[in-house]
Amino acid sequence: ASSPIDWEDDRKPRRALRDTVIYECHLKGFTAHPSSAVSSPGTYLGIIDKIPHLQRLGITAVELLPLQEFNEREPIGTDPVSGKTLHNFWGYNTLGFFCPEMTYSHRGEPDSAVHEFQEMVKQFHRAGIEVLLDVVFNHTGEGHQLGPTLGFRGFDNSIYYLLDNGRYYANYSGCGNTVNCNHPVVKQFILDCLRFWVVEMHVDGFRFDLATILGRSDSGDWIGDLSLLNDIVGDPILRGGKLIAESWDAAGMYKVGGFPTGWAEWNGRFRDDIRRFSRGDAGLAVDFARRLGGSFDLFSSKADPAPSINFVTCHDGFTLRDLVSYRQKHNMRNGENNRDGADENFSSNLGVVGDASDPTVLRDRIRRAKNMMTALMLARGTPMLLAGDELWRSQGGNNNTYCQDNDTGWLDWTPTPEGEEMERFLRMLVWLRRRHPALRRSSFVDPIGKQSSTRRDITWHGVKLYQPDWAHSSHSLALQIHGEPLNGDLPDDDFYLAFNNWSEALLFELPRAPWRRLVDTHADSPADIFEEGEAPLVGKRSYLVHAFSALVLHSPSAARVRPTPRR
Repeated sequence: ASSPIDWEDDRKPRRALRDTVIYECHLKGFTAHPSSAVSSPGTYLGIIDKIPHLQRLGITAVELLPLQEFNEREPIGTDPVSGKTLHNFWGYNTLGFFCPEMTYSHRGEPDSAVHEFQEMVKQFHRAGIEVLLDVVFNHTGEGHQLGPTLGFRGFDNSIYYLLDNGRYYANYSGCGNTVNCNHPVVKQFILDCLRFWVVEMHVDGFRFDLATILGRSDSGDWIGDLSLLNDIVGDPILRGGKLIAESWDAAGMYKVGGFPTGWAEWNGRFRDDIRRFSRGDAGLAVDFARRLGGSFDLFSSKADPAPSINFVTCHDGFTLRDLVSYRQKHNMRNGENNRDGADENFSSNLGVVGDASDPTVLRDRIRRAKNMMTALMLARGTPMLLAGDELWRSQGGNNNTYCQDNDTGWLDWTPTPEGEEMERFLRMLVWLRRRHPALRRSSFVDPIGKQSSTRRDITWHGVKLYQPDWAHSSHSLALQIHGEPLNGDLPDDDFYLAFNNWSEALLFELPRAPWRRLVDTHADSPADIFEEGEAPLVGKRSYLVHAFSALVLHSPSAARVRPTPRR
């Protein structure tokens, strides 16, 4: 073996969660396409070449789909069109928990995988970007009772797996077996593994796949604070990093907001409520406001909204472009007769399935995508983006590309006008969030229920000031984010946001202030978003927000004039 890596002056960025912007990414799929133009496509070294792209976008952490050694040649099925055998692409079938995936190294050798992984981490850290690993401890690549014996099953089947009648495997994971995470031997194994990746490989944290399984007893009951989950957050090596849970599993356990202190969690309700309100569903005004205010109804046990990992798209499901281009999944080429993948995506195609040639349809789709990204980046909590959404990437309506190690699952970096427009819009939104503490507040604000502070730093409006419409029929919402700090936050400017998901334009009254227009998603690029110093002044006390559009106004703190709310 070659000599160990020289870490030089490597330092972990250790960015606060509230200041984090996560980018979820499949390492191979990110650069495997020839259009990526990197020196070593689909590898640890290849992604290094794309670090400048992530820096420009404002990303502070990459969350990489599983990189622990897995069986990348595991046959999944057959593509009914091409007749080719499909293999596991995503890697959610771990076999070597202490080994980086060898096929992702340039040289394709065990020691080179270790050293190239370490070099990747070192280069991300130099760029100020944290590296988070998606880890899979809820099941393994050994499958059910007919699966291969490759490791744990041969060591001690009854210790490492949850068994029914001593023979058949409990299947809370949906993947054939369930790891007995709270057996003392298995607990120690998982803790040792996590420490290895932190100490030897310098990673900054983890996202735990189907993490409720880590909180189940050997009988399948939820034991939360008494489980491995508490051991992880209490570990002196692990507790300083980011610990993110997918807080549900395939057996129906759903614990969003219910994990022990110290855990952040994927907020699946955020995804669903933003999608549904943005496509015009009724009855969502209150829940949409709750998501913008930090999801206090879900995360009230947390000290602040940062542990809510907000997202609109992720590897599981449609890309942002497909979310506004397809009403139903198109997974036939996965070889499972379209049975796999989520059936309810809360998506819309605006009357045309897939690619559209009508320029009106294309503009409407991009506008709705911008609306959702505006809500994501300006909501309280920690935002996560899906790799390729900024390039306006499509998977052809496939919402489960776990077996698509090809053009469907890879990012196409070929420049397009729509991709350049979306990338510019998202980049400016991300940096707007990063510049302004008011957009990353530590307090929850609930529109109608209890909240974490007696004084609100958000004022809710409707088309009339101080009159939000919480009716079932409401399709609009406005709010003012006050720069005046609470809970020790930094002082900042005021912001006014309005969302109109009604079929007609609505005239919104504006609070009294010298407002400048930062975002109007109805406007064509580049007038859809401005830098603060270039934003045009809004000279009237009202603003016409067009159908299915979002508005963001900005008022510098030095010029704030705070009116007395009407009674």
